[in-house]
Amino acid sequence: MYLNCHTYYSLRYGTIPPRELVAAAARWGIKTLVLTDINNTSAAFEFVRLCEASGIKPVLGMELRRENQLLYVTIARNIAGFEEINRFYSLHALEGKVLPDRAPAFSEVYVMYPEGRMPVEELRHHEFIGIRPEDINRLRVKGLHKKQHKLLVWSPVVFLHEQDFILHQLLRAIDCNTVLSKLTPEDMASKTALLLPPETLNNYFHQYPEIPENTCRLLDTCGVDMDYGLQHNRQSFTGTKDGDFTLLEKLAVSGCERRYGKLGTRALERVQKELKVIREQDFCAYFLITWDIVRYAKTVGYQHVGRGSGANSIVAFCLEITDVDPLELDLYFERFINPHRSTPPDFDIDFSWNERDDLVDYIFKRYGREYTALLATYNTFKGRSIIRELGKVFGLPKADIDRIADNPLDTDTHHPLAPQMLHYGNRLSGFPNYLSIHAGGIIISEAPIFRHTALDMMPKGFPITHFDMYHAEQLGFHKFDVLSQRGLGHLKDAVELVRSNRGKEVDIYRVDKIKQDLRVRHLLRSGKCMGCFYIESPAMRGLLQKLKCEDYVHLVAASSIIRPGVASSGMMREYIRRFHQPESVEYIHPTFEEHLGETFGVMVYQEDVMKIVHHFAGLDLDESDVLRRIMSGKKYRSDTFTRLRQKFFDNCRQRGHSNELANEVWRQIESFSGYSFCKAHSASFAVESFQSLYLKAYYPLEFMVAVINNFGGFYKTEFYFHEARMNGATVLAPCVNHSHYLTSIGEDTIYIGFIHLHQLERKLAHEIVAQRSRGGAFRSFGDFICRVKVSSEQLDILIRIGAFRFTAKNKYELMWEKNALLQTHTYSGSGGTLFEAEPETFQLPDLEEGPLDQAMAEIELLGFPLCSPFELIEPQNCGACIQAAQLSGQVGRMIHILGYFVCRKQVNTKNNQVMHFGTWIDESGDFFDTVHFPNFLKHFPFRGSGVYKIKGKVVTDFGFSSIEVVSMTKVQLRGLKD
Repeated sequence: MYLNCHTYYSLRYGTIPPRELVAAAARWGIKTLVLTDINNTSAAFEFVRLCEASGIKPVLGMELRRENQLLYVTIARNIAGFEEINRFYSLHALEGKVLPDRAPAFSEVYVMYPEGRMPVEELRHHEFIGIRPEDINRLRVKGLHKKQHKLLVWSPVVFLHEQDFILHQLLRAIDCNTVLSKLTPEDMASKTALLLPPETLNNYFHQYPEIPENTCRLLDTCGVDMDYGLQHNRQSFTGTKDGDFTLLEKLAVSGCERRYGKLGTRALERVQKELKVIREQDFCAYFLITWDIVRYAKTVGYQHVGRGSGANSIVAFCLEITDVDPLELDLYFERFINPHRSTPPDFDIDFSWNERDDLVDYIFKRYGREYTALLATYNTFKGRSIIRELGKVFGLPKADIDRIADNPLDTDTHHPLAPQMLHYGNRLSGFPNYLSIHAGGIIISEAPIFRHTALDMMPKGFPITHFDMYHAEQLGFHKFDVLSQRGLGHLKDAVELVRSNRGKEVDIYRVDKIKQDLRVRHLLRSGKCMGCFYIESPAMRGLLQKLKCEDYVHLVAASSIIRPGVASSGMMREYIRRFHQPESVEYIHPTFEEHLGETFGVMVYQEDVMKIVHHFAGLDLDESDVLRRIMSGKKYRSDTFTRLRQKFFDNCRQRGHSNELANEVWRQIESFSGYSFCKAHSASFAVESFQSLYLKAYYPLEFMVAVINNFGGFYKTEFYFHEARMNGATVLAPCVNHSHYLTSIGEDTIYIGFIHLHQLERKLAHEIVAQRSRGGAFRSFGDFICRVKVSSEQLDILIRIGAFRFTAKNKYELMWEKNALLQTHTYSGSGGTLFEAEPETFQLPDLEEGPLDQAMAEIELLGFPLCSPFELIEPQNCGACIQAAQLSGQVGRMIHILGYFVCRKQVNTKNNQVMHFGTWIDESGDFFDTVHFPNFLKHFPFRGSGVYKIKGKVVTDFGFSSIEVVSMTKVQLRGLKD
């Protein structure tokens, strides 16, 4: 009789997690439960599994609402009915149509209308009226007591306890964007929307027993068989599974010859071994669809990076899905696919951020919109955002909300309602708030996608499922991760800029040659990697210098040990020590030296854990991967873990290892498993890093312009312009006769794009370029005003940044002239006039720009000056100040240095005190780094962007110099207050 149950996936309405709903029903002895979340099916699979485990028959449906108005409740008779409901809702959601007042003539779905919404006489055979327990005494008044065969028990379930009603009210107020006091009864569920015991519910209807009987008969005809497994995925690429294997084998063998040559016997053996497993595991179509996606990308000139555990596969390498050679790096295929894996594998394929949408569009059109969808993520209530939401619905002023959110422990300053807000904030933490889009996960199903989920449309025009990647994985779906990153945009744009600016063709796919290039190795060893994918951050720059890293293998390792888990465990430092003192490494067993010699006995990678478990203890590689996955998660008490642990120690005894040695190896495996990283993942990133390094080594100006135009990277845009200037570029402010919307380059001159001008309208920027293209360069200030429709305010921006410097007039003169010209000139919108009108002459006062005017305008309009920031500060007594290049000769000494602030990183000490790591540029333009310990940071904090005078002690760590700051003061800009 529970036809209308809500979980918290009735977003901003329901209050019950699925597990708690089913557990409560089991306690009451309820035999059948119908899940009907509002316009949502996120909980469907989880609900079914929970019910089956609890001996409850699950039934699926959906409560359909138009905005806040309940229309009807749909109840599926079977999985076909569930598909009908999903298709009905989805088609309206995807096409932006409102749901109709009347449900369609479903064939496998029952429909229940609220009493009073639909006349009983107009009901179809599958339609009914729901009667609430509190309305039972009004049946005779309305004459419904004579129509009991069309009535059902309707007892909505929104909360489990009466005190949860306030939680429901808070959710409704958040959804309605109003304060609690303004909620209306129509906005909320009734206080009686509780899960009632069956006896209580039956007692309400004792005068009309036919209604509960109708309800039970209806439920007896319902059920759902929601299976799971790989059969949900697209089953073939060619039309048959045999055809798939034939094609995959052909592509893999041909690719093997192309990658390794005709003598690649070892490679071919590995290919055949993998193909056998791929066929047995039924993954042929998965590989071919991924190959098809990459093939399309190549035909339209898109670059990609195949990464993740999929790069462990030599078949993927031969199909050119990845560019990581698993033989070169000793990567195990079992890390990607093995018979013991309980979850499907997935490829991570990166494309440029501005090309990914086209790839997604291709996938939808190639495999059909009925069978393809993006995965959702659940954006949940969490942290300070909950407090801010609750503060608004409680009606608190922003200042009070900020105090509670920013300082939750400072109770003395809190509003009296703060305890309630914090209490309900904790209650709401983790509740789903709304559906969002997964970073790149796509599923392609064999049956129509509506058999598994309803869909909603995202702003970019692609539909998403109602379940996330974890539910998809449990259902058995393969996930195609079509991801975006800006690093690939850097590469593509840089190659195109070299072609247009230098007339040269650059091949960045000769990765083997690039790895050996001396210029590239020098940049890597010196840490001069600004703009280069994955290796440009201050921490990575320092690590590369400490390791004196100059080859691919050690860059792969560096990309792994930089991760927080490794660093905080102390193993990053231990790795660096062993790197510099390999002779001091003591391996606890020859297996470690043989298989971990590359990383000096440190288990840097997930594959290293597998190697030791396999070669030291003799577990199969697939078992080793299962053990690794369990130890890196939270399933230590699982039966599989217990069995594999026992097998590890049994095998150790059989191999003659002492208990002491076996226990130590196990301890190390446990320790490393928590933070080890996928080697194939690091290797994929390292390939892209080398490509970036090559472009920077030989074409630094074009490369930096590409980085700037893709708006990606660790640093602010200012510092990429600085890097270009350090490499010989002349960087000029926007100019109406040379600049484009994006930043452009001509030989060694870089013109900043209009896009970087704060508050300059995009439309105007494009119009300037279009007019210049149609009618040539602007001949004068008046010619510009005649040809370009521009407001006075927008013209001010262009004048102040110096965009009319070709006129040889200063800004004051142009401002004066602007006021006269805007009144007398008429915008033509054409490519200019045949005979330009003779401008009027004016007698102007003597107007001169100050020496800092241009720099101040640049700071305001661009966010940074184009001159050296050290030219803008008050003169300093810096006779004793040193430069960054001199630090290595000052180790152990107290020094002074001027630094222009670049960025900082905040960390907490073991005592939970705040400290910072700073990055700076000196007067010569070179980078240096500082450490700010808590006791000094309190007295000398950072005060925003600018030049600082820094005093500190020079220290060195494996040859990398930095400064431990004891004091620093921000230097005054000339003529300005701090």
